[in-house]
Amino acid sequence: MTATTQQQNQSSNRLIPVPEWNQHHSWPPQGGLRHLIFNEKTNGFASAFKRVGRRVLVDEREFFAIVDKQNQGGV
Repeated sequence: MTATTQQQNQSSNRLIPVPEWNQHHSWPPQGGLRHLIFNEKTNGFASAFKRVGRRVLVDEREFFAIVDKQNQGGV
């Protein structure tokens, strides 16, 4: 992997603060996102949330990877 490819991979791994989530994505709404954070240890979303002090950041790539993984069993 070249240095440019590594930089692209790192930059595409966006961390979004919870209050700003709906500026980037319409789903889930902020209340639904907070519900996922509150229950992260039992719903499988723990790896999608990062904490810096009291601030919770959503790892965008990891969040949607978990959504896709949980949806593979459906339909």
